[in-house]
Amino acid sequence: MNRIKINLDKRLSESHEICIGYDFQDRMGLLIAKDHPANRYVIVTDSNVSQLYGRTFLEKLKELGLPVELLEFPAGEGSKTMETVLGLTARLLEMGADRHSMLIALGGGVVGDLTGFVASIYMRSVPFIQIPTTLMAQVDSSIGGKTAVNLPQGKNLLGTFYQPKRIFTDLKFLETLSDEEYLNGLAEIVKYGLIDEPGFFEQLEREVPALRARSLEILEPVIERSCRIKKGVVEIDEQESGFRRILNFGHTLGHALEAASKFTLPHGKAVALGMTAASRISACCGFLPPEERERIEALIRDLGLPVRIPSDVAGPEVLGRLAMDKKKEGNELPFILLKKIGIPFMSKDVGLSLPEKILEEMAA
Repeated sequence: MNRIKINLDKRLSESHEICIGYDFQDRMGLLIAKDHPANRYVIVTDSNVSQLYGRTFLEKLKELGLPVELLEFPAGEGSKTMETVLGLTARLLEMGADRHSMLIALGGGVVGDLTGFVASIYMRSVPFIQIPTTLMAQVDSSIGGKTAVNLPQGKNLLGTFYQPKRIFTDLKFLETLSDEEYLNGLAEIVKYGLIDEPGFFEQLEREVPALRARSLEILEPVIERSCRIKKGVVEIDEQESGFRRILNFGHTLGHALEAASKFTLPHGKAVALGMTAASRISACCGFLPPEERERIEALIRDLGLPVRIPSDVAGPEVLGRLAMDKKKEGNELPFILLKKIGIPFMSKDVGLSLPEKILEEMAA
């Protein structure tokens, strides 16, 4: 098991570890019992993960003598709402959970976002642990302390910054991941190669067959490298006051596409389309060399992710969602663009006419 320490400003949050390994659920339980004492543990998971791992993990913790219960909600992005939050908090009250209890998020991005949000507001905050079970959650959403729920108007419009006490990343969970969920994670991995390390991007280009085949030999170092890139960004700017915004590359348009599709477009595919669009905008503005834009689209396509927007996602609806983006500053909407692969920057001069043109070009 490898450990990555996230060193945070003590005025804001406590530093904590990401523990990465393969098939170490028994050790997770021992570390929770040893390092994270609580009067009650509550595993929060969704209906899919509960069947695969929730009940088994519940029994492992019970065998250690820990007072533990399980909370389950329906799987899917549709559960990422305030209605679900209120339902979970009501059930926590019924269980007798108090400020000395600990929540354990066992699942993908929706589970992690919801559990972290509930933990940040329940009785003015209780501690929580992240156990991400999807590739996207392992390399991205479990790291950095962002929590959120969706509103009808858009994605992640209500949320907090609230750090977990620990993150346990077990690659064995990926063996039961659907192809669609796996692709979601690959999109986030590509993002790290684009915003931070050109050498990492080149590695991804070389390893396309192995990544598509889910080779553990390749996946483990790729996941660890992705985690290290994100932890480095979060350490510099925990609460997204500036530098951390580079992590939004592809996400501004990606979130708008998700919302415009009424969340039928999976997050990874939406981000892949957002990265394609942002690369094209960068090239149209004269920043990104055309050959690098072509390399970006080729990698996204070769990994099995889309570069064309589905015909049932309407361009005007996407632009309307952009206008409500939470990163908007007055009438300005910052976009993360690229000067080269590995050199991102923020621009407030893009407007909406160029994204509209690019969206039309990308329509299937």
